[in-house]
This record gives sequence, C-alpha cells and structure tokens, in this order.
Amino acid sequence: MSDKKQTGFSCVDCGKCGCKKHNGDYPEFCATAALTEEELQEIAHLYENRVNKKVAIASAEVEGEFYGRYTRVEETIEFARRIGAKKLGIATCIGLLEESRILAKILRLNGFEVYSAACKTGSMLKTDIGVKPEYTCVTGNVMCNPILQAKLLNKEKVDLNIIMGLCCGHDSLFIKYAKGLTTTLVVKDRVLGNNPVQALYQARAYYKRLLEKPI
Repeated sequence: MSDKKQTGFSCVDCGKCGCKKHNGDYPEFCATAALTEEELQEIAHLYENRVNKKVAIASAEVEGEFYGRYTRVEETIEFARRIGAKKLGIATCIGLLEESRILAKILRLNGFEVYSAACKTGSMLKTDIGVKPEYTCVTGNVMCNPILQAKLLNKEKVDLNIIMGLCCGHDSLFIKYAKGLTTTLVVKDRVLGNNPVQALYQARAYYKRLLEKPI
C-alpha cells in the first residue's frame, strides 16, 4: 500500500467513517484516501477469483436479506447454502461438545452432511510439546490439538469449517492449517459465557480496569 499520509493513526482513530458513506470525506490519515488507483484495481481483481467472488456475494446477500432477523446460526446455514457447501466441518472445544451436537442436529436437519473434530482428539500431552507442568494443573495435561482438528477436517474434504469455541491462539493454528473456508460461530470466553464483546460493552463500567492500567 502507498505510504502517503501515514501518521500512525488508523481506522480505530477515525470519527468520520467516510468509507461507509462513500462520500469522500476522509481524515488526513485515512487508508482509503491513501490508496492509489492501481492498488484499488488490484483488490478489485482479487474479487474476480471464483471462490472470492462467490463468498463475497453470498455474504452480502445474507446480510442484505436477513439483516436483524437471523441469528448467527441461521446466517451460517444460509451462507453455506449460497456458496454451495454440502459438507460442513465443526472444529469444537470439547467443553462445547453438547452445543456442537445441537448444531450438528440443526445442520443435518437443513440437509448438510456434518463431520466434527473435538479439540482433545489425539490425546497428546502438553508436556510433550514443551508446556511446563505447572501450567497443566487446572485443566489437565491432555492438550488441545487444533492442528490435528484441521488435518482431520481437511481429510474429510469439508466445504466449510465452523469454529466452536476454540481457545485463543488455538483458533489461529486451526485457521493456519485448515485448507477450506472457515467461519466462527462461537468465540471462547470462560468468564463471559463465550461473549467476549461484553467486556468492551462494559469497559467504562464493570470492566473499567481494562482502560485504567495494563494487564
């Protein structure tokens, strides 16, 4: 990208959001304003890729047709249909296995084939990969295995992976090794009932400590 008008500020520092309105009212540090025509054309060209185009259009259609009416579960089903997915993979935390069973039942009811892989699959030990024993006392020594989860779903040739509450960092490894498209249905938060954005909603109230000093 062009380095024109780069000041250290970025989108989170913007109060105009001119890019959303397409009105050209951009702050000095705006990434949109700094883009060259060549860069924009390069990005536009990427959306001509068959998979990219299909995914982008399907996502926009689901947003446009069901905005504020469908839950994320329903949106995921509709998105999967519109990209032509037939077989869905569930990469689940073993602590969310019951919820994943319910999800699988819903997906099968809607005509999808489902294959799942739980995080403890392989039953490997944390200490065998270098985790210190003192970090195994709370949840045990059997490690979460997102790389194996990805490999198993790759082997099944699923059309779309659905992440169900993988640990922070383990989700990153799963995405790194998954060959197919991946979407997230549940983000793990052990304190907030898997609703991590609640800490941001309450950052000036119950969780104001987050803004007062570094963790």
